[in-house]
Amino acid sequence: MIIVRIIMHVLPEKQKEVVQTLQSLMVPMEREAGCLSYALLCDMKNQNLLCVLEEWENRKKLDHHLKSDIFGVLLGTKSLLHQPHGIHIYTVQQSEGMNAVLGVRGKHQDGALKGG
Repeated sequence: MIIVRIIMHVLPEKQKEVVQTLQSLMVPMEREAGCLSYALLCDMKNQNLLCVLEEWENRKKLDHHLKSDIFGVLLGTKSLLHQPHGIHIYTVQQSEGMNAVLGVRGKHQDGALKGG
């Protein structure tokens, strides 16, 4: 799995415009082949700090997306930001879920302590 994190420091007077633009990309993004998820997040302390999180099946599907018009629209918000997009791409070899958390906390899935 590939995770893309895009940080945007939006100009205060352009925050609503950027949010509307990014929200308009949600449905087309979710329909793109290989897109596992797309989320727009806003910092609770600073509404002008936005984060887009994308999950992709593989690098080939992500590379196709990076060349797409949809991603071009996202990059087109550049003039509405304090600084360039902070784009980070992470390759995830393995992911774990709640069972890993419960294992570390010494509990079973039903909440009971192990061995007791």
